[in-house]
Amino acid sequence: MIVSGGGTGGHLFPGIAVAEAFLDRYPGSRVLFIGTGRQTDARVLANRKFETASISSQGLKGKSMVQRLSALLQLPLSTFSAMRLMRRFRPQLVLGVGGYVTGPVLVAAKMLGIATCIHEQNSVPGMANRKLGRLVDRIFLSIPGSERYFAEGKWVMTGNPLRRELTDAAEKKRGPKEGLTLLVLGGSLGAHRVNTLMVAAMEILKKKGDNLRVIHQTGRDDEQMVAGRYEKLGVKAEVAAFFTNMAELYSRADLVVSRAGATTLAEITAFGLPMILIPYPFAADNHQRKNGEYLVKGGAAMMFSQEELTEEKLAEQINALLVDEKRRQQMGQAARGLARPDATERIIEQCEKLMFA
Repeated sequence: MIVSGGGTGGHLFPGIAVAEAFLDRYPGSRVLFIGTGRQTDARVLANRKFETASISSQGLKGKSMVQRLSALLQLPLSTFSAMRLMRRFRPQLVLGVGGYVTGPVLVAAKMLGIATCIHEQNSVPGMANRKLGRLVDRIFLSIPGSERYFAEGKWVMTGNPLRRELTDAAEKKRGPKEGLTLLVLGGSLGAHRVNTLMVAAMEILKKKGDNLRVIHQTGRDDEQMVAGRYEKLGVKAEVAAFFTNMAELYSRADLVVSRAGATTLAEITAFGLPMILIPYPFAADNHQRKNGEYLVKGGAAMMFSQEELTEEKLAEQINALLVDEKRRQQMGQAARGLARPDATERIIEQCEKLMFA
């Protein structure tokens, strides 16, 4: 099996979940993960059970005319590189999990007559998946409503696959703990506005006497700034550019402030955590807001646009949830009710049908 995707954790983690579960189900089988070769991909894919490779490719959306021309000229070379990898690896199936690298990989697979499928994490598919949806044999979807972008009979609503360590931890009962813990996530690449809002909101909460613990994933650029601000305020905080032990962090959290990337939301709902969402305003087709609307409607989240949210309002909303345990529990139960913990298994079952047809 080949899995392809990359560029962000949101694209990589679902592919990792499927790849590792496939290897667990079929000992002695092989999986090759084809990524972009970017630093994010290399860090996340390091020391996994499967083989890895990368091909050079570029995105088209939001680029200048010169950049688009360069990307289009590179496509034939990227497709040829993918074909060469496939002739060597000889997969029975190729699964694309998002990111521009999936385009040439899936085109190459189709040209070689290999079974193909894609997984769409978001409520609104990106340009690559919309086009690839016409080409592939099966489409796996995560959020109701996204099916309207694809042909009837091709798609299956599976949910967003999570890594085994997350699903195992989510099933365990939480033990007694001291105090309340807030988990702040800006996505795998960080979010400067979320970071600045959060440290300013914590200054307000600290003045009110709130003794809140904070775990804050900042992204590379803001790590020192955020850690320094918390230290100056006397806030008990764990700050890192990127965390790898997410199962442990979710298990310790009582409330999450986060962007609204689909993979992150799938993880939060699996752990049944209430959340305050601040969607990335420049996401393609505003898909993060639409991801979040599904959870707000289901009673699991509150959501605010980055433009309207001030540190005073964020502090007020955090404080309101911290003092209202009953509401936190209701939101957490709603979140868990929207989770799809069997997503990985459902995708593998569909892959089996394609591979062994």
